[in-house]
Formats: sequence, structure tokens, C-alpha cells
Amino acid sequence: MSRSAHPAGPRHADVYPEGHYSAPPADLNGLDEKVWAKTVTRNDAGVTTVGGIEVTRLAEEFGTPAYFLDEADFRARCRAWADAFGKDADVFYAGKAFLSRAVVKWLHEEGLNLDVCSGGELTTALDAGMPADRIAFHGNNKSPEEIERAVRVGVGRIVLDSFQEIVRVAHIAQSLGKRQRVQIRVTVGVEAHTHEFIATAHEDQKFGIPLAGGQAAEAVRRALQLDGLEVIGIHSHIGSQIFDTSGFEVAAHRVVGLLKQIRDEHGVELPEIDLGGGLGIAYTPDDDPREPHDIAKALNEIVTRECEAARLRTPRISVEPGRAIVGPTAFTLYEVGTIKPLEGLRTYVSVDGGMSDNIRTALYDAEYSVALVSRRSDAEPMLSRVVGKHCESGDIVVKDAFLPADLAPGDLIAVPATGAYCRSMASNYNHALRPPVVAVADGEARVIVRRETEEDLLRLDVG
Repeated sequence: MSRSAHPAGPRHADVYPEGHYSAPPADLNGLDEKVWAKTVTRNDAGVTTVGGIEVTRLAEEFGTPAYFLDEADFRARCRAWADAFGKDADVFYAGKAFLSRAVVKWLHEEGLNLDVCSGGELTTALDAGMPADRIAFHGNNKSPEEIERAVRVGVGRIVLDSFQEIVRVAHIAQSLGKRQRVQIRVTVGVEAHTHEFIATAHEDQKFGIPLAGGQAAEAVRRALQLDGLEVIGIHSHIGSQIFDTSGFEVAAHRVVGLLKQIRDEHGVELPEIDLGGGLGIAYTPDDDPREPHDIAKALNEIVTRECEAARLRTPRISVEPGRAIVGPTAFTLYEVGTIKPLEGLRTYVSVDGGMSDNIRTALYDAEYSVALVSRRSDAEPMLSRVVGKHCESGDIVVKDAFLPADLAPGDLIAVPATGAYCRSMASNYNHALRPPVVAVADGEARVIVRRETEEDLLRLDVG
């Protein structure tokens, strides 16, 4: 099929509902640096490169769909967060965003800690050599087996999420002859401006122990009385994809209020406060995330001010960036298949992946950018919807975007900022094979998570 063989889809000059779509970019060949990994650029031939390698070559070697991760960018972001908070604070990479043995090794080498939220993540961390005392263990329903292993190997902290877990962890630690360092996770009643499914600090959800009604204070009261626990601090996480620190200011005020209550009642000043993660990244050029140094300065000032007002020593701060580190460092590369223009509406561009490699659009109504990356185009912008190959109407990768009107089957398009949660939440829906993760650096590419095979699918099917 030639590049002009399919019927013309709607162009930017057509009439769309006012205010519903952003204007098309002046140059569809531009790559906004806010949404792409640091080493991504276009060469003189118009082909996008990452780590000095053309995406056309990457597609030939590793196939599509595939996630390509800019290792230099990942490492630089680790260092930026570590430098921003300094030696008097702790940065825990949130492993749920994306975790592999290679990532664990990079984190270790760049001096970051790691938080995990399952036995599988803990296994990966330990197997890749992360020291146990640099691991935090999260989760709202940790199994006794998971807790026992975490205590036995000596994780640096377990974040307690319920009254039952306080007793459970204390009992297991005492039975092993250990005293486990713990934090109490509290919900502070802050409504982060984010999607309902990723807001985590309002009372009506599954995480943490509410401050309201004195429940968090009672949780601390009980934990302090148990010999198997060493209570080192309070944990608060207000949500995800947050672009300002105003919610953290309210959360810190309420957490410090609890610390003051603990000091006044028990004569104990807890030495740590964890403000969680959730800082946003740029998925589209309209997003405006803050730099790590700005975030660190703001959070330190907030906590210091609140503690001075309460006449408390300023505790050691912890933060948990996951998406903010790995999210911008990767993109997903697809091959274009079917192109279906709908007169007066948009053109549907089908790719060889979909909701099995990126569920976030269907799950959270997430917005993404997309670009033609295998060549340069001077064609007009075409309002497009990038969709997958799965048997679901909601199988949407990018809901509304502009792509060149001469787009054709066989072209390569890429969706940036897919480093966080896409591979972690990938599935075998329709028996799709989960894509590989390929690390690219200094002109070399290597698989760090291999592509699944049909043999992998059948190996689990014991029927």
C-alpha cells in the first residue's frame, strides 16, 4: 500500500468541537524534550535515535512492540534525586513503577534505596544484590510468609498499613528474636488533584490508617507497646501524578501534628517522616513537572517550618519517586498496521500492541503523546486515535493525537514516557506476548527483560 493510498482522514482545518482538541503542532517532526528520554533525537535522515541507535535498527533487531529504556537518562535521574535530597534524607525508588534485576543494580550503583510491595519484588531486589537494610516493604495486605521473609532477611523498614498488621509483624519479629523497624502509614485526608484510582490519602480507600477519629494515634500507641517493633516514623502518601507541593504542605502539617501528639503523650520524638512519592511527569507537552531540586527544597522547607512551629526536632525525610525516575526514560515502539479514516471524526491508527502493553489509558484515562519515528514527513497533521489489536473497544493507546496524513502500514510510531507502570501492568490479554524491555546506552542495546514466547504461555497451561 502506498503512502497516499488510503482515504484522507480529517485534517486540522476541519471543524471539531470547540476546546476539545489542542491545536496541532507546527512541526510534526519535532520531539518535545519534556516527554522524551534525554538521548532521544532525530538524525539528519529524519529517523529517531536513542542512545545513538536508530529506531529502525532497533525494530529490526528486537521487534515490535518493545519498550526501549535510556539507561543514561535513568541513571542521571537517580543521581539528580539523590543530589537534591542529600545525605540527610533518603530516596527510595518505588519498584512498582518498573522493576528488573538490571534496574536494581543501577539503583544500587547510583546510591538509591528501594521500596517493594510484594514478595516477588522483594525476591527480585535481593537476587540482584540490593542490601536488605536499604529496602522498605509496603503493602496493604502482606501475607505472613512475606512478612516473615522480610523480617528474616532484615529489610530496613516495614510500612504498617493496618491494626492487624501491627500485631502480625510484631508477633513474627518476636518469634524470630528480632526487633523490626517500622513506620505507620496514615491517611491524612488530603485530596490530591489526580484520578480517583490513584488518589491515596482520602479516608475512603484501602491504604493506611486514618488520622480522623484518632485512629492513627491509637495505632502508634499500640505499636510503641510491642517489643517486636521499633517505630521509626510516620508514612504518608497522598496520590500520584502530582505537579505541585500544596497537597504535601497540608499532609506535612497534619503528620507533624501527629508527631507532636506522640511526643506529648509518650515522650518520644519519632526520627523519620516519609512523604511518599507521586510526583508527576510530562506525558504531553502541556504537562509541567518540577525538577528534583525544586521538590526537595519545597518539601524540606515545609517539614522544617511545621516542626519549628510544633517545637519538634526536624525528622529525617524520605521520599519515594518511581514514575518520576523511570517514567520519562523509556518509550514504546510500535509498527503501524491498519489505518481507518472516519469521515468528519478522526483516523484510527492500529498498532501491533495495545492495552496488553499499556493499560493506563483504559484504566486511568491517561494521556500520552505519539510520533512517527521511522522517517520524516511534511504531510498535513491528521487527527488520530492510536489503538491496539485487542478485542476491546476500549483498547486505546493514545486517545487524541496528530500524526502525519501520509502515515502508512509499516511505519514505526513511538509513545514516550512509558517507563512507569506499562511493563509492570502488562498482561497476556488475548494471549498476547508481553514485549521486551531493551536498555540502550552509548550505541549499544541489550535486552534486560526478554520478550515472552508462545512456549512461555503454554508452559503455565498444565491442562
